[in-house]
Amino acid sequence: MAQVRSLETLNAEIQEQKEQVENVDFKMITFSLAGKDYGVDIMNVKEIAKADKFTFVPNAASFVRGVYNLRGDIIPIVDLRAFFHLPMEQAADGIENMLILRIDDRVYGTIVDKIDKVVGISSDTIQPPHPIFGDINIKFISGVVEKQGALYIILDVIRIFSQSEEDKAKPRAQAPQVEAAGDYYAAPVPAQPSVDAGEGALDFIRQSLPALKRFYPSAVNDQWLRERFAGWSVGRSGPDLQLKDAAAADDFLSRFYSPFTGTFWDDDYAAQVTSCLPDVNSNNIQAWNIGCGKGHETFSFACILKARYPDARIKIWANDNDIMAISQAPNMVFDLIDVPEYCRPFMVRGASGYSFNQAVKDSILFEYHDIINDNPLPDLDIILARDMLSFLPVAEQEKIVAQFVEKLKGRGMVILGRNEELSGQEWRTVARPPVSAFVHRE
Repeated sequence: MAQVRSLETLNAEIQEQKEQVENVDFKMITFSLAGKDYGVDIMNVKEIAKADKFTFVPNAASFVRGVYNLRGDIIPIVDLRAFFHLPMEQAADGIENMLILRIDDRVYGTIVDKIDKVVGISSDTIQPPHPIFGDINIKFISGVVEKQGALYIILDVIRIFSQSEEDKAKPRAQAPQVEAAGDYYAAPVPAQPSVDAGEGALDFIRQSLPALKRFYPSAVNDQWLRERFAGWSVGRSGPDLQLKDAAAADDFLSRFYSPFTGTFWDDDYAAQVTSCLPDVNSNNIQAWNIGCGKGHETFSFACILKARYPDARIKIWANDNDIMAISQAPNMVFDLIDVPEYCRPFMVRGASGYSFNQAVKDSILFEYHDIINDNPLPDLDIILARDMLSFLPVAEQEKIVAQFVEKLKGRGMVILGRNEELSGQEWRTVARPPVSAFVHRE
């Protein structure tokens, strides 16, 4: 009979476990902090991530590690170990484990020691919090639960990242010792940031531009970036110093671009380009136009070269990775009124309007090409690459500049965008904005 009761008891336990599995109505992501197990409602978890670089935020609370660019979204990063005054484990590779949380309409990153797994439980098994269950302030615990021999402390992340109306109403001197993490922006920011604060905000912008606009800060554009930041930051402070979206990045970059992008160069700009062109003792002028678009820039350049070197054979390799633009470029037709004066001597009238004469067309080879691949070109006299380098990853920028050095002839020249430069002792500046031109020192 005892054996029967034992079997009955076992069957009852199995049935109870089945019912508990069937009644799972709460799932949590579990993780560890200072050797103890914690959980957070999976409904508040956006994703799991790893990172090792965060941008410093001036005047933020001590538990704020900085901000992080999560695929174009700039989010604050809170170290839960520092928030709860817990010992911190340092990863050997410096890469931190992060839970990306969504609280209402805001996203936060939280650093933890180790992320474990998803655990499903019945909400009926969650017990009220008690100080004995953890080393953290009980007001940030929503409950505790035992699962398969492990005791999990369930954090109230909404409370952690939201400050009560009562706390918000208190003067700063009376604020609670442990503030809500989501309120870190409330720290006062001086009207004129310190040098360190300015550098931190500038570093933030450097990290934001690649994700938001594929603009890559480097030695090519660093001087402009610093000057632009100095002017742009006037009247801004705190979060306003951040690039929060693509529209803000567009505003920041609005003064970067060279004049007459996508159009013919006007007469004044053409004269400035002409004035800096090198003297070439050759009957063959070889040029490379990177990022020619629909061809307006290339035709402008070709007319300038034809006028500057009337007895030379001109050859321009015009590349772009926009296949639609490059395919239309050779056959464009214009109204004469839309063409600048210096180009008109090189135009002929046709049935549909004016186009460039055959000599100009023969001097240009429009090709679909991505410059990050091999560039099989002859030795060059002039390279025209306005506003191109800054929109390549830094490693690609360095690769292309190395190719400039390799392909340029002795007196060869590189013309970059208005706000780009080739720095270092091996380059000499021969023209200043709006035309930025450089020659390589032998």
